[in-house]
Amino acid sequence: MLREYVGNLKIGDFMDVIYSLIPTMIIIGIVLVIILFWAIKSGQFDDLEGDAHRILLDEDLTPEIKNSKKDQEQADKDHKNS
Repeated sequence: MLREYVGNLKIGDFMDVIYSLIPTMIIIGIVLVIILFWAIKSGQFDDLEGDAHRILLDEDLTPEIKNSKKDQEQADKDHKNS
């Protein structure tokens, strides 16, 4: 079945697809390069390790969050004791 279908096609049929794919891929590539330069210029890659280290530290928490954690721990202890 495949040979019958391919046998009826001509080389020009495949070339039409290539003629449309090549400019499309060039345009997509240019857009991606523009997005990359925009991300670099806007500072997206300035601090790659900061967020990775920041997530491990608790000192960034606001006092309200720290207090609520303490309250939650106390409530858990009270629940276990009762």
